[in-house]
Amino acid sequence: VQLQASGGGLVQAGGSRRLSCKASGTIFRSLGMGWYRQAPGNQREWVATIGSDHTTTYADSVRGRFTISRDNIRRTLFLQMDSLKPEDTAVYYCNILQFWGQGTLVTVSS
Repeated sequence: VQLQASGGGLVQAGGSRRLSCKASGTIFRSLGMGWYRQAPGNQREWVATIGSDHTTTYADSVRGRFTISRDNIRRTLFLQMDSLKPEDTAVYYCNILQFWGQGTLVTVSS
């Protein structure tokens, strides 16, 4: 299984960013997937999950601002991030089972 994350970059507070994670080598549509993030000096934390039935759950810190979605035909996971805050600055990782993408850095400036 290979996961390729992209979409990170520098954004001003209050702005938006959309992350993507392209999956290969797995039965994509039957698996739940998630996004995690790790800020400098902190442990990796869970951000959001989407099930094979498209059911979504979110961490309290991002609920109402972030939206996780998936495109099973393109085998891609997305994270739409709106109303970004400086505390959202982190490396964002996508996850399927025990597999992780390489991470993509999002920096939110105040």
